[in-house]
Amino acid sequence: MIHGDANTGNLLRHSDGHAVFIDLDGFTLAPREWDLILTASYYHRYGWHSKAEYAEFVHRYGFDLMNWPGYETLADLRELMMVVWLGHQVTANERSAAEFARRVRSLRTGEGRDEWNAF
Repeated sequence: MIHGDANTGNLLRHSDGHAVFIDLDGFTLAPREWDLILTASYYHRYGWHSKAEYAEFVHRYGFDLMNWPGYETLADLRELMMVVWLGHQVTANERSAAEFARRVRSLRTGEGRDEWNAF
């Protein structure tokens, strides 16, 4: 079983200190790589996690997805999904529209992923 959108934005800390996943609409039976791709790409492609945070994550989980042969393909797919999702938000506000334009430009040129903002 995987969460389907496992990332720190979908965690709440319980009063006793342990973390609890929220936003379970993607909960399903699938390969672990689908859950791990977000943390790996957030670190590797966007710099949204520090090197120390990612190293701790890999240590705790016991597997580094970036060493898996399908990492780049899966990261590309998840990245495209992130851009398409944001594309549906462009009429909501100027911030969404600006971020969508930034991401599309980045996909076209291959540059600027480190300028993406978390949404």
